[in-house]
Amino acid sequence: MAFGNRPSGRFVARRRNTGTPRAVVSRETLDVDGRQVTLVRKNNRNMYLRVKPPYGVVEVTAPVRTARVEIERFVRERADWIDGAQRKMLEARAKASRETEGVTDSFTWNSELKEKATTALDTRLPALLERYRPVVGRSPSAVSYRVMSSRWGSCTPKTGRIRLNLQLGLMDDEFLEYVLVHELTHLWESGHGTGFQRRMDGYLPDWRARRRRLNQHALLEKER
Repeated sequence: MAFGNRPSGRFVARRRNTGTPRAVVSRETLDVDGRQVTLVRKNNRNMYLRVKPPYGVVEVTAPVRTARVEIERFVRERADWIDGAQRKMLEARAKASRETEGVTDSFTWNSELKEKATTALDTRLPALLERYRPVVGRSPSAVSYRVMSSRWGSCTPKTGRIRLNLQLGLMDDEFLEYVLVHELTHLWESGHGTGFQRRMDGYLPDWRARRRRLNQHALLEKER
């Protein structure tokens, strides 16, 4: 969840803008009392702070002209909330590790896990595709899976190709279903604006809850 400031100075939750996102003007890393904070400057009117799952990265989005001292104060005032959010994400990663059989504490892929995940996806994916092709009204030209270090899936609308994170084969069925429907929807909508969200509401009504649960899981690292 993103948090923002208003002229009253209250700490309030704000809905994300579902329209066209504002372009990033600059990006840098700040050290605020020993805490690493990613600072993204945009042509916004408000300042926002979020803790990004699964690793608890702190990111502040601020207007271009906001002074650094004001940004640092903004972070300090929310230190307790940041600590709580990061603690919950750490607990969620530990739980995900326990629930995913065969995953080591280092969250690293190995040949046994890859084989297990591939077999699971080969078994589960055909039925899901058969179910959702008529629901979504589009079919991918190809679906492949691979180890991904920063996302759960991707889609190239121009070619119709969908790629899924191999890790989904080790996880609950609800996550594979959500990611597949998400990527199928990109065959209609390239972005994540109101059109995309409206379609997802129709195809998979609880998709937001599934996304929140999925983002509490850690992504496995590539085999060294």
